Amino acid sequence: MADPKGRIDQAKDKTVGGIKEAAGKVTGNEELELKGKVQSLKGDAKGKAIDAGDKVDDAKEGAAGKVNDFIDKKKDQKEEK
Repeated sequence: MADPKGRIDQAKDKTVGGIKEAAGKVTGNEELELKGKVQSLKGDAKGKAIDAGDKVDDAKEGAAGKVNDFIDKKKDQKEEK
């Protein structure tokens, strides 16, 4: 599972980016609006990277479990002989 700090940073970037974007639109400040959009997209990217890392970790755990089960089964079969 991803560290909580990564999730907090991702949520912060999305939230602050959305606020900057909205403030830029309201004030007519296109630079601030753009900075907000970029920061929000950065938060999206962080979230996707964290999710991908979680999926890799889950796959590794699943594979390790299957290998352990296979080895245990083979050991049990060998002991029965």
